[in-house]
Amino acid sequence: MSTLSRLPSTLLASLRPSRRHVTRQFAAACTLAALAAISLDASVLAAQGEPVDRAAVEKIRREAFEHSQVMTLLSWLTDVHGPRLTGSPTTRRAADFTVDRLRQWGLSDPRIEAWPNFGRGWTNEKFYAQVTAPVPFPIIGYPQAWTPGTTGLVKSQVVYVKIDSDADFANYKGKLAGKIVMLAPMREVPARFEPLAARRSDASLETLANAPMPQPAATGPRQSAPRTAADSAAVRQQDALRANAAVAARRMAFIQDEKVAAVLEPGRGDGGTVFTNNGQSRDPKTPFGTPLIAVAIEHYGRILRTIEKGVPVEMELEVRNTFHDGDLGSFNILAEIPGTDPQLKNEVVMLGAHFDSWHAGTGATDNAAGSAAMLEAVRVLQAAGLKPKRTIRIALWTGEEQGLLGSRAYVRQHLGTRDSLTEEGKRISGYFNLDNGTGAIRGVYLQGNSAVAPIFSAWMQPFADKGVKTVTLNNTGGTDHLAFDGVGIPGFQFIQDEIEYGTRTHHSNMDTYERLQAPDMQLNAAVIASFVWHAANRAAPLPRKPSPNSIRP
Repeated sequence: MSTLSRLPSTLLASLRPSRRHVTRQFAAACTLAALAAISLDASVLAAQGEPVDRAAVEKIRREAFEHSQVMTLLSWLTDVHGPRLTGSPTTRRAADFTVDRLRQWGLSDPRIEAWPNFGRGWTNEKFYAQVTAPVPFPIIGYPQAWTPGTTGLVKSQVVYVKIDSDADFANYKGKLAGKIVMLAPMREVPARFEPLAARRSDASLETLANAPMPQPAATGPRQSAPRTAADSAAVRQQDALRANAAVAARRMAFIQDEKVAAVLEPGRGDGGTVFTNNGQSRDPKTPFGTPLIAVAIEHYGRILRTIEKGVPVEMELEVRNTFHDGDLGSFNILAEIPGTDPQLKNEVVMLGAHFDSWHAGTGATDNAAGSAAMLEAVRVLQAAGLKPKRTIRIALWTGEEQGLLGSRAYVRQHLGTRDSLTEEGKRISGYFNLDNGTGAIRGVYLQGNSAVAPIFSAWMQPFADKGVKTVTLNNTGGTDHLAFDGVGIPGFQFIQDEIEYGTRTHHSNMDTYERLQAPDMQLNAAVIASFVWHAANRAAPLPRKPSPNSIRP
C-alpha cells in the first residue's frame, strides 16, 4: 500500500492546493505535513532512507536502563540543592555540583557562563505560622518570592477587609497597622473526580499526530474592520482588567503605607497543595513592600469563615527572607562532548533544559527532571564510549521561570538573530529540550518543521516498545526551545505523559522527589541520548523551516 493511500482523507485534501497561486514550496510543505501526521512503519522508513544506528541504540539502552544514575542525580538536585530559584545561593551551589559531575564524566570545558541584568536574588530562611485563637492550629503556607519577611515574631489579629473604592480607603486609613490582613474572598473548592495523573491515551496521541500545519504569523499592517459586538465586549473586558489592576496596585501601596504586618492570600490548589509565584518585582530599585503569604485554601477558608462569624482570630507569624543584591546577573551551565569528524566537528547539536525552579517545593518535576535527563543522556553517551561526529553541547538555563531569560541571553550572545545569525548560529544543527515534568516521552513536537517528521519517526522506532511513536506538527510553548526556534534554528520539545504536572506539582509545594517516576526518567534519558547521537552523526544537519516570509499562499 502506498504512503498516500494510508493518509487520513483530511490530510489528502490538504495536498490539493485550492488556489492557483499557492507556491510549489507551500505545496511541498503540506505534503511533508501529511507525512508527519502518521506513524511510519518500517517499510516507509526504509523508503525515506533515514539510517538508524541500532548498535549505538542498544548500548544507550543498556547503560540507561541497567546502570542508571538519573535518580541519584535528581536527589542531589532536589533534596540537597533545591529549590533553585534564580539568583539564590542555593542555585549557584547546585551549579557547582553539576559542573563537577560533568567534569567527572569527562566532558570538555564544563563551565558556568554569566549573563547580565536578572535582578536581585531572594531566599526564604524561615516560615512559621500558627493560629492561636479561638482554636490553635498550624498553617500550611509559603511566602511569595521577592517579598520581604516580618520584623521578628508577629502576634496579631487577623482581619478581613474589602478595599475597592475611595470610601473603603478612607474607612480603613489608620486602622490596619500591625494587623495580618486577608483581602480576597473565599473561592469554591470543588471535589476532584478526575485523576491527578494520567498516561496519554492512543486517542490523544492520534489527535496530536493529525494536527494541521501551523499557520505562519500574519505580517504587514493590520487591516481595520468594523467592530462586532464580540469585539466591543472584549474591549470592555480588557478595560475592566486594567481598572482592576490599577485598583490592586493602589490597594497594595495603601497596605504598605499603613504598615500592615502581612497579607494572607488564598493559595491556588487544594488538598494541601499550594502553588506559589513571585509576589513582587526583583528590580533592586523596588521598595521591599509587605510580606505576602500564600495559604492552603482549606486553612484560608477556615480562618475567613471564623472571622465572618464575628469570632476574633489571633495568629503568630514569623517570616525570614533575604534579598541578594551582590550579583544582579545570573548564569547558564555548559559543557561539550567534542566531535571527532574533521569536517563536522565544528557543527553542534545541543540538548538542554531549564535548571531553575520556584521555591515552595524542591523543583523536582519543574525542572530537575529535564535537567537530570539531559545530564544522564550525556553521561550515558560517555559511559557507552560513543564518539559523535559533530560536537554535542549540553546547556542548562536559569531564569526560565521569569521568561526564558537564560536561553534567550545565550542565543543573543552567541547565535544572533533570525535576520543575522552568527557563524556559530549557522553551525547549530538543532536543539532538544525537556520541560513537561516527570512523564515518559511519547514523541516529539515538530514546531511546524515538517521536514524532520520522517527523520524523527525513524529515530523513534527503537523505542516503539516503550510507547514512543508520535510526531506532531503542533508545538508546546513556554519553554526554552522557543529561544532557538525564534531565530530559525531547529528547536524541539518532547511530548510527555502528563503525570500530575498541571494538577499537583507545577510551581507547587508538592514539587518534590517523591513525585518523580524512575522508569519514566530512565526512558527519557535514553531517548534523548539516542536522538542527540543520531543528530550528531547524520550526513546532513537537521533541516530548517522556511522563513515565515518565504511561504505565502
